Amino acid sequence: MEVPEFIRPNFIKLTPYSSARDEYSGREGTFLDANENPFQSVTGEDFNRYPDPYQWACKEKLAAIKGVSPENIFLGNGSDEAIDLLIKITCEPKKDNILILPPTYGMYKVCADIQEVFVQEAPLTDDFAIDLDTVFDAVNSATKIIWVCSPNNPSGNLADRHAILQIVKAFPHKMVVVDEAYMDFSDQPSFLSELDSYPNLVVIQTFSKAWGMAGLRIGSAYAHREIIKILNKVKYPYNINQLTQAKLLESLQNEARKDSYVKEILALRESLKEELEALEITEKVFPSDSNMLLVRFKKAKELFRFLMKNKIIVRDRTNVILCKDCLRITVGTAQENERLMEHIKLFEKTK
Repeated sequence: MEVPEFIRPNFIKLTPYSSARDEYSGREGTFLDANENPFQSVTGEDFNRYPDPYQWACKEKLAAIKGVSPENIFLGNGSDEAIDLLIKITCEPKKDNILILPPTYGMYKVCADIQEVFVQEAPLTDDFAIDLDTVFDAVNSATKIIWVCSPNNPSGNLADRHAILQIVKAFPHKMVVVDEAYMDFSDQPSFLSELDSYPNLVVIQTFSKAWGMAGLRIGSAYAHREIIKILNKVKYPYNINQLTQAKLLESLQNEARKDSYVKEILALRESLKEELEALEITEKVFPSDSNMLLVRFKKAKELFRFLMKNKIIVRDRTNVILCKDCLRITVGTAQENERLMEHIKLFEKTK
């Protein structure tokens, strides 16, 4: 496959920065090429050498878990880096646009706004489903990326798989990105299995949710190797530090622990959902395939402020399209959920 036509020509022609570790990727040797401190870090640890700029050890292990080739993987400083770079390599500022399906993850629009890329919108239906007619009407000749968040944030539900595939098939000359940040909490298959069939498909995932590594900032994008090559051209040379790479490798040896966390979170989600639905103050708990619950409350803003005052922090989504009077609640531990419910019940009694 040639480089897809939705990639900006200047990035196809770009000669990337060549780091010292591009010229020699071995782990043993006398390293006098990168102007590093030859001694240990001042912390007494071995942080004095630059890390692998392409994180090959991590990618090889991750590839075996995900069933893809290491050449189909991009690792970034959180999935936000991939979001930012995908817009950068496809969209001409002040000319092109991306299409989002609100309500959705806010960073798609923020990254576009920073880069002076226009944003088209095709809102979801009232039950947070994709409206294909609205999507097809919103796409135009300047659209370079169509973003689909599934499971969706903030609603928590999976998008219909058939609808996503229709979009991918209908627009082979546009990039379609499926953001699967919460896919570990779903029982449906990832779109990674479709990569070989659709060169315009990109799948984003993260280690911040089910894997419990939000503080280390590591996300991944999976795509045709020609797209990955462009991303590697444009990223900062050493975008994933040595410590994060080491911890990622360690985490990939503990997939069973991640699965255990997911199982426990799902059980806690269902019990929390039942407790919330039993409250008079609750108008609706929306279906979720993630580790969050979107809940429509009576007096939602007052409840939000009451919880905040008591140092229980949930997300106020009341001003987001289709989310009137809604708060987004992350599933916590049993103790955290119990404290949340105690205070919601207390608010209910006093109001």
